[in-house]
Amino acid sequence: MSQPSTPPFDLCPGHHESGTAKTIIPKGSMKRKAGEPSTDAASVQHLRPGMVLLKGFVKPEDRVGMVRMCRQPGPGRILRPSFKNGAKLNLWMMSLGKNRDPTLRSYGPTRPFDGAPAPTIPYAFKMIAQTANSTASEFPQINPDICIVNYYTNSGKLGLHQDKDESESSLTKGLPFISISIGDTAEFLFGNTRDKDQATKINLESGDVLILGGESRLLFHGVSHVKTDTAPSWLKEETGIRPGHVYYAPKLGVKDGK
Repeated sequence: MSQPSTPPFDLCPGHHESGTAKTIIPKGSMKRKAGEPSTDAASVQHLRPGMVLLKGFVKPEDRVGMVRMCRQPGPGRILRPSFKNGAKLNLWMMSLGKNRDPTLRSYGPTRPFDGAPAPTIPYAFKMIAQTANSTASEFPQINPDICIVNYYTNSGKLGLHQDKDESESSLTKGLPFISISIGDTAEFLFGNTRDKDQATKINLESGDVLILGGESRLLFHGVSHVKTDTAPSWLKEETGIRPGHVYYAPKLGVKDGK
């Protein structure tokens, strides 16, 4: 990943928090018992074996809290990853738990741009992921040790790929990874191959949680595009979040020594 040459990227540029918004919750107060539903309106959809979509699962106040925790300066630094040939991905990324290196396709203990340890995963992120996993009820519970936060602008996208750089043990067991969507709606693709023409399309809206585990753990998936101006108006008003889609992916299974 290239070293930053510009000021830290801010998800909410020019927004100053007053601390008076009713939907804001104090840092550290998003704790809930595993298995406790986050909203009565959540809808559980079993899309295929090992693939579960929880519509509208994340509470509004939790979405606001997650955005605020990822602001700069904050728990980490959001960068636009680049490869050795200079090409850049069509997204911005922040690593929590361990640093993600898209060039080497591995995880490391420190960030390359400053040598600092990768920031820890906020407790609230873990609890939301674990609660969603318990609600889906078909996967073993996990304690995530890595979390990739991808931010897609309205022109952002990510081609079909498999998340298979985690430990062989976690992949063999089909341990799930849990993705949390906030902001504008993203068109999400998934299928058995990298052929996008054969892929199925679904919308991931703000507050949705998607779980891939078991038979679907190595499913090909990606983001084809972001739908402009589809984020909830209250989220934009409370946080000043940029247009685009924020995709949080807590999961388990860093390879030994990487």
